[in-house]
Amino acid sequence: MAEIIGQNLYDLDMERSILSAILFSEDNLGEIYDLINPSDFYLKGHADVYGAMIECLNHDEPVDMAFVKKRLANNFDDTVFTEIITTNSILDIKKYATELKEKSIKRSLINVAHKIPNKVNEDKASRDMVDDISGEIYSLVDNSNNGIIKESKEIITDVIKELEKQKNLIDRDIVGIDTGFKVLNEKTKGFKDGDLVIIAARPGMGKTTFVLNLVQKVLNQDLGVVFFSLEMPATQLMLRLLSAKTSIPLQNLMIADMDNDEISRLSDACDEMSRKKLFVYDSGNVTIHQVRTQMRKLKASHPEIKLCVIDYIGLMTNSSAYTDRHLQIAEISRGLKLLARELNLPVIALSQLNRSLEARANKRPMLSDLRESGAIEQDADTILFVYRNDVYMEQEEKEREQKAKLDGKEYVRKFVPNKIEENAEIIIGKNRNGPTGTVDVIFQKEFTRFVDKSFSAPSMSVEFNG
Repeated sequence: MAEIIGQNLYDLDMERSILSAILFSEDNLGEIYDLINPSDFYLKGHADVYGAMIECLNHDEPVDMAFVKKRLANNFDDTVFTEIITTNSILDIKKYATELKEKSIKRSLINVAHKIPNKVNEDKASRDMVDDISGEIYSLVDNSNNGIIKESKEIITDVIKELEKQKNLIDRDIVGIDTGFKVLNEKTKGFKDGDLVIIAARPGMGKTTFVLNLVQKVLNQDLGVVFFSLEMPATQLMLRLLSAKTSIPLQNLMIADMDNDEISRLSDACDEMSRKKLFVYDSGNVTIHQVRTQMRKLKASHPEIKLCVIDYIGLMTNSSAYTDRHLQIAEISRGLKLLARELNLPVIALSQLNRSLEARANKRPMLSDLRESGAIEQDADTILFVYRNDVYMEQEEKEREQKAKLDGKEYVRKFVPNKIEENAEIIIGKNRNGPTGTVDVIFQKEFTRFVDKSFSAPSMSVEFNG
């Protein structure tokens, strides 16, 4: 195989640097333990050393020269070891390990490619041959994730720990993050770590408003939130949060039209919000790789981060070779689910719905209305639809009024828009570990917020939904 491996597909200096860094500080091994395997090293001597290091770690032994040599036993190569310990250490071992993994996968792809001629000569149907090759390629992707296989006794231990944690919670009805909505909590038990939550609606229904209400509730618990806003600048997001928090109409806030009491409330709210751990990324476009990179950095420096929000999934760009938008969205959706599991927090992604639903008499959303990809439905643990019937009532009223004007007739409006409060629905279209159904809420457009039906606008406190 050596003759078909180009020098760009391996880097012996990089391999030595990684091993040297581990000998310098065994904490470095923990940083890359789940990223690379011994088989990812090109030089067998390097693979043996890394394998010995893992054995030391797994047996609670120091990962140093003496114990690594002991583990190597007859496989110890003095020349290889000398080259490693005389190589300078590195600072960012994860970057080196990631690059090493990339080279390893590319070498494996070459191996698979060179198997194809032999596969073609086998007495098999072409479909079976394609399946065999596809399986080998997809196994490379799966192996790159380095999932850990757990035995049943280990899984039971994890379950017992989780149950003990839940037993000690003040509100044992909520397993995940409190949504701030009583009935929604009852049905979902909160948004759980590792879950992908999709919030979908037609334009104008208030899905961004709804997710900002959820964000505020999480911030009120002194937890951190990362918000990728692809449609709205960070300042506009903050104005909406402040409007909901202070009960000052958004339109008044935007033009600074406030009385002394409102100015005082706004000052207090600004002071409080400045202490919250809200991180907003408001670039107009972002790829799943950029989201993953930013989240890893922020989570490492701010462990209190417990929620990631993407507004919205349809505006994310794709860095892969796919040209079909359905495949692009499928890759993005899967990437968000994997990110939720990797960082062990809920990821909320907003999504648009197909316009075709508006041709139905009953315009309440269904799972089949999700735009661009069925993969979203497959990957999501929870899917919520935001629905406000008043939006369609207002549209129909305007159409009737316009028709009357064209006919030269006087028209008396039957529907009065812009009420202080209007009925709204949060429809649970999918709930992997619980019931589906509808949660009735109130939408207060003036204050850009959804609230439980037990709240009312005039008496709404600053800590809404608290």
